Amino acid sequence: MKTAIATVCLSGTLDAKLEAIAQAGFKRVELFENDLLSFNGSPADVRRMIADTGLSCITFQPFRDFEGMPDPKRGRALARAERKFDVMEALGCDLLLVCSNVDPDSQGGIDRAAADLRELAERAHRRGMRVAFEALAWGRHINDYRDAWEAVRRADHPAVGLVLDSFHILARGTDLAAIHAIPRDRIFLVQVADAPRLDMDYLSWSRHFRSFPGQGDLPLDAFMDALDATGFDGLFSLEVFNDQFRGGLTRQVAIDGHRSLVYLLDRLRNRTHRPIAGLPPLPPRARCLGVEFIEFAMDDHAALPFERMLLGLGFRRAGEHISKAVTRWCQGNINLVVNREKEGFAHSYNITHGSAVCAIGLRVDDAAAALDRAQLLFDTPFRQAVGPGELEIPAVRGLGGSLIYFVDPKSDLGRVWDIEFRPVSAGAPEAGLKSVDHIAQSMLHSEMLSWLLFYSSLFDVSKTAEQDVLDPGGLVKSQVVQSPDGNLRVVLNGSQSNRTQSSRFLSEAFGSGVQHIAFASDDLVATVKRLQANGVKLLPVPENYYDDLEAKTDLAPELINAFRANNILYDRDGNAEYLQAYSLTIEDRFFFEIVERRGYQGYGAVNAPVRLAAQTRLSSDESWAGSRL
Repeated sequence: MKTAIATVCLSGTLDAKLEAIAQAGFKRVELFENDLLSFNGSPADVRRMIADTGLSCITFQPFRDFEGMPDPKRGRALARAERKFDVMEALGCDLLLVCSNVDPDSQGGIDRAAADLRELAERAHRRGMRVAFEALAWGRHINDYRDAWEAVRRADHPAVGLVLDSFHILARGTDLAAIHAIPRDRIFLVQVADAPRLDMDYLSWSRHFRSFPGQGDLPLDAFMDALDATGFDGLFSLEVFNDQFRGGLTRQVAIDGHRSLVYLLDRLRNRTHRPIAGLPPLPPRARCLGVEFIEFAMDDHAALPFERMLLGLGFRRAGEHISKAVTRWCQGNINLVVNREKEGFAHSYNITHGSAVCAIGLRVDDAAAALDRAQLLFDTPFRQAVGPGELEIPAVRGLGGSLIYFVDPKSDLGRVWDIEFRPVSAGAPEAGLKSVDHIAQSMLHSEMLSWLLFYSSLFDVSKTAEQDVLDPGGLVKSQVVQSPDGNLRVVLNGSQSNRTQSSRFLSEAFGSGVQHIAFASDDLVATVKRLQANGVKLLPVPENYYDDLEAKTDLAPELINAFRANNILYDRDGNAEYLQAYSLTIEDRFFFEIVERRGYQGYGAVNAPVRLAAQTRLSSDESWAGSRL
């Protein structure tokens, strides 16, 4: 397929959009009329600019409110079309996208629409151009692709064809079976977009919440299967209107667009087992076998109290790096790495972000294949100098400039602890922490869709529905990507309010990153008792919470008292149960969570407002106390 992207998908000026589109690897672009109107130059200037970036303009759009207009409006619409053709000639573009009419004065009838389209097509044909007709989901008379196709079919002119737009079709839940019968040469353009499932009018839904394939909930795979049945291999373009994209970085959004198309077409190829022209072979999505390690970048001053806290949490110092100031801390299947190097990536990250998680190591089925797939999806690989006796561990850039490393059991990467670390053993008895349950990352709200696509396209994960979490400072959007077996769970949090804990973290940590890590325990009450005996202070939970818990559940009073005494939060979903406890925040931004799952699949969202309020209150009290000293 001949992939493209519409300029309307991106924020910024036209020249910035075109540069970003070209740098993202696209060769074709749809020019949105507003981008031309706001450009300080002629259509001929735009044509040269498009050519200079190595792009070709495949479509000029949109041409609105055309078919079914009564005289004299019909005549004026045809005159407008001639002016559009003049502009297209200067642009070097031969395809005009025509949207179905929404004007209240327009008149219905397929024959009337067909006659108008035939007249428009004949005028375009005389100038070596074509027109493509699209059914808007909110069109006044034509809002179904089947009616649009019937109008095109009856127009019976080689210069008029059909636009299939996935949003307009899937948002209405229109049956896809009729697509199979449309001749592929009559489909002039396919526009593709995803979207979350929302209960709102089609126009608002389309103008504000479209997203790239893989970022929403629409059944795009079914749409692609129907399209594939026609043998279509023509112009295939992204058209997305999204408020988050308008706040995002132009270049990153363009890269995300190309990544989403590769991911979409790769899924189609895997289902059909047929090659797709222009799409290189991709290894399958990486299967995550677990979190191998989490690495913290710290200076000596911060590392000392942090490592004392790890001792209190039941971790033991298990290894020292053979040549670097890097320490391995272990408990159960958890490996935490504290990097105090004075040069290299971790040191640079620490200078920029302060004490923070600088890298996550994931154990995958094939590390080399994971890196290959990442690069074919336009993820940024990372390499640095490797010292004597060290392994070169495949890595890509992650959130906030951090790293994601890949290790696997089939190579020496699975022996990284034996190869790069000298064993030592020091620490208190374990506290019952077994594994990394989930990792929570905070980011700009405008970044959430980007990182959702990053994880979904690279790893064998699914996404949960987005949830709204009430923070004392505003609303936080939260969404999870997780592997089928729970070996990888990543919580993505973002907020448009600058007063939420998530947003304050961005300020404190100088950018997006890991805000908290949850460890799993088989017996949270016993674990918390050990932590408290070790001097670990936990987040205090208000007494009102337990009064309410007693009122709304049938839990035994002695169990609620145990939760109260140990600051444990509780949630139930049917017969499944979830227990949570939290450490105090470290440097007022990072914290640990300890959880116990009893068949529970969620993340205790009902308790999040209580936890956030407690953290906010504690932070405020500490600030007030500090001002009194």
